[in-house]
Order: sequence, then structure tokens, then C-alpha cells
Amino acid sequence: MKQNLKYYPRARTHTFHFDHVHIKWDQQVPLHQQETWELSYIITGSGARIIGDVVENFSKGEVILIPPNIPHCWSFDESVHDNEGKIENITIVFENDFLESCKNIFPELFNSISELQNNENAVSFKDGLLEKIQILMTSMIHQNSIERVSSFIKLLELISYCKDMQIVGRPVIENKREKKLQEIYLFILSNFQRNISLEEISKSVGMQKSSFCVFFKKMTGKSFFTYLTEFRIESSCQMLLKTKLSIAEICIASGFNDIPYYNRVFKKIKKVTPTQFRKEPH
Repeated sequence: MKQNLKYYPRARTHTFHFDHVHIKWDQQVPLHQQETWELSYIITGSGARIIGDVVENFSKGEVILIPPNIPHCWSFDESVHDNEGKIENITIVFENDFLESCKNIFPELFNSISELQNNENAVSFKDGLLEKIQILMTSMIHQNSIERVSSFIKLLELISYCKDMQIVGRPVIENKREKKLQEIYLFILSNFQRNISLEEISKSVGMQKSSFCVFFKKMTGKSFFTYLTEFRIESSCQMLLKTKLSIAEICIASGFNDIPYYNRVFKKIKKVTPTQFRKEPH
């Protein structure tokens, strides 16, 4: 499978770009990277994402800051949406040149912005800081361009607090092995809800089955099917928590085609049944 990595050029018409979208779950931008910073807030929707060398599940409410030149994409679950059948998110894109200008114009922000620029990893925010960022980004939806600049300056100070951050992605080392692994992750992200054979996945990345198995185990420490099963279970956990779908529907939607088998695997990994997991506080 040829990696669909897109490169987005730097925008010159605005200080930063604010994008509020309310779209169908399958209309998100594919795997891409750009020379700019990106701050993304998932208002409605859940699924799985690739950020650099990390593949994880996500749910509504998360805010992610992605430094320049880190490949990333979000794949939303079809079953998690609002009353109109859509997902909603806010993305703010800004340049490093703008950060440098802010350091010169606002000496009070110099240390905060410098701290931000020293961070090479993609991070998510948590606790009280997350709530403050969510409120500020939401308020920007109804602001004019001048008001948004003022709000964005406030955001810069908030997103520089390293104590309330969690790493969710790291830069990808530009070599053939890492690129090959990212191709595999992208294939899983796009196809985990259906049956995937070893022959299909190995062929999609131009490898023999035996070579693929050795490569994947060496790179991840797990066999392909162990990784795929764990990924499907994590995806089903999100659906158990975020949707009202039945266990049978979630079983199918997360890539399992046998309910008893799904229940057994779920309990083996999570130590509880899907029903118990759904009832527990999280």
C-alpha cells in the first residue's frame, strides 16, 4: 500500500488559521503533515488516530498539540456522532514565525513560548488545564478575527504548561523501517473493522508473509494478530463507553465476527466482561 502522506504548505494570509468543522465521520483529512503547529479539539466523535510513531484510540473532549512535521490523522468511528450523524472538531494551525514574533512583541510570553518551542513531541492536555483550553477554543467559534487573535494569545500561555501534558506522539525517524511500520499502522487504522489476513497485510506493504511477521515482531514486540486484537479491543472499549450500541453491534463494529470469542478475548485482556466494563465508572 502506498502511504497517503500529504504535505500541507504554510499559509501566509493570516496570523493563524482557525477551522471549526461539523462534517460526516468519513470526511476527515487523511494522513498528512505540515511545517506548522496544529492544535486540535475533538468536540464530538471517537475512533483511532496516528500521530508520529504512536497509534491510539481517542474520544471526544481531547485536545492535542502537534509540533511541525509530525505525520498525523484521525479515523472516526461511524457509530459515534451527534444527532445529525456528524462529528465536530476545532483545529488551529499556526507558524513558528508567529511564535517568534510574539516573543518579541510580548516579553511576558517569552519564557512560555520558548518552553512550548522546546517540545518536540505531540501532547494532550488534562485536568483543569484541559477544561480551560476547551472553553477558550469553543468561545472562538463565534468571535471575529480580531477577537480570535486575543483569545489565541491567551491559548499560547495555557498550552505551554508542561506539567499537565501527556505525550501522545513522537517525531518519526526518516528511515525505511519506520516508514514501513507507519504504512502498516495506516492499513490497520483503515481496515481493522473487517477481516484482515496475513497475506493481505503483508502484500499491501510489499513484503513476504514470513518477512512481514519477523519485521512487525521486531518493531513492536508483538505478533501482528496480537497487536490487531488488542487494537480492536481498545476500539470496542471506546464504543462501550461512548455509544448505546449493543454488545453484538460493538463486536462486529470493532472487527470481531464471533460474539463468544469477542467476550473471551475482552475478558482476557481487560479482566472483566464487556457488560461489566460498560457498567464500571471510568
